[in-house]
Amino acid sequence: MAQILVLVAALAAVHAPLGAYMARTYTRPDHLRVERLWYRAVRVDPDAEQRWTTYLMSLLGFSLVSVLFLYGMLRLQSYLPWGLGFSGFDPAGAWNTAVSFTTNTNWQWYSGEAAAGHLVQMAGLAVQNFVSAAVGMAVAVALVRGFARSGTDARVGNFWTDLTRGVTRILLPLSVVAAIILMAGGVIQNLDPHTAISTVEGATQHVLGGPIASQEAIKDVGTNGGGPFNANSAHPFENPTPFTNIVEIFLLLLIPFTLPRTFGIMVGDKRQGWAILGVMAGLWAASLALTTWAEMAGPGAAPQAAGAAMEGKETRFGLAASALFAVSTTATSTGSVNSMHESFTAPGGGMLLFNILLGEVAPGGVGAGLYGMLMLAVVAVFVAGLMVGRTPEYLGKKIGRPEMTVVALYVLTVPALVLVGTAVAVVVEPGLAGIQDPGAHGLSEVLYAFASAANNNGSAFAGLATGTPFYEVTQGLAMLAGRFIPIALVLALAGLLASQTTVPATSGTLPTHRPLFAGLLAAVTVVVVGLTFIPVLSLGPVVESLS
Repeated sequence: MAQILVLVAALAAVHAPLGAYMARTYTRPDHLRVERLWYRAVRVDPDAEQRWTTYLMSLLGFSLVSVLFLYGMLRLQSYLPWGLGFSGFDPAGAWNTAVSFTTNTNWQWYSGEAAAGHLVQMAGLAVQNFVSAAVGMAVAVALVRGFARSGTDARVGNFWTDLTRGVTRILLPLSVVAAIILMAGGVIQNLDPHTAISTVEGATQHVLGGPIASQEAIKDVGTNGGGPFNANSAHPFENPTPFTNIVEIFLLLLIPFTLPRTFGIMVGDKRQGWAILGVMAGLWAASLALTTWAEMAGPGAAPQAAGAAMEGKETRFGLAASALFAVSTTATSTGSVNSMHESFTAPGGGMLLFNILLGEVAPGGVGAGLYGMLMLAVVAVFVAGLMVGRTPEYLGKKIGRPEMTVVALYVLTVPALVLVGTAVAVVVEPGLAGIQDPGAHGLSEVLYAFASAANNNGSAFAGLATGTPFYEVTQGLAMLAGRFIPIALVLALAGLLASQTTVPATSGTLPTHRPLFAGLLAAVTVVVVGLTFIPVLSLGPVVESLS
């Protein structure tokens, strides 16, 4: 409980200043000197407004180049400096990893300490941690502009400006400070091929070193999740103490819980940001309470003797801190872990899976959480409009057939990817070959894998063997579709909204800043997921819990 209070207090302390700073970052007309150099290099006019279609094409083109560049680095790793003697990735594995880090998923089918050298980690994977997070923030800001603007011919900003400012003015400064704090807490930072450590028996053991603190910082600040070690934040080089553990949880929640403030400032009504924040925080707190209870009350003789279900948990942190980390990493799109989700109890693991299936909007990934919640807010005002027989409006914009068509496609895209991917994997031989456990838990492993891929989370029920061509290719496709189809639909909605003329509020307008609407939005969020996934959840975590 003390750690939760410290975490909430820290997040509350930075909420207003950081939220206001990010709003200024995306609205100020000036450009830093280093930013101007970048704009000249890529030959773009940073002051030129883009229609949503041009914004989308710029985003897709940049992401395609990112995939190709990272794929080349992974394939040619054996020829690069600081390769540590590792061979290049195989074609399917390089494809999966390049797509994974470009889409902010950071799914890792490989062990980082046995496959990736220092240069690939720094110049390949860590760079994508920055830019993929900045892409998500840019899309969120474009949607907010759609609500804030009136009659702009579908112009929602400039992708290159938003991308650059997200990296140089937000992610880089935060990551530098975070890396220093982590190093002070004991996280290593070097370029040594091996680091000597003393074991509990007094012997000396050599373990792979590397630029860990710098990558750990952006891994959490950017809600990425891909770590240099297979054990991720359960590894003592990445997360050595309870202090660094709470710092990492703070970092991965920092921007997602602060962006609602930015949203409220940019639309000219801070109360709207408070409403969104309240829904996010309420869903996160409910998930934390249920997951912690499930692990504390774990069935069986071993959990009862230990006082809780300690299998797969780090004794350095204990159960409560492990549950806090697990809920925070699945409620965002981070995917880093300090315990093994595979070893959680059936209801506890089911809750982590539900967080991902919820769309990771409580509070969600950097940028993705905000635009996901705003899309659901449009659904909520539409439902409210049907109840009272009025044309639904949100922030002065009418929600008609074109807008709802886009939102409906957004809501259906990821569930279709998750359910189709899971269905294929459990009926074809290559998919079945990767399942470690029979029955309900085996189904949960596959469902979690495709939910994690399509929702760009990156964590896993580790019992599933995904380092095979079948899973590398299918999950790569799920990551791409789960990232860029929703982004295209979000930007389409932003263009539709920006083209509208804002209508003034009347006595019949639904107030979207009050607790009534916040409750409706939370209910819509849960019901949309419930109606979609309850059947498959019933065959997986629910059946396992009852058995």
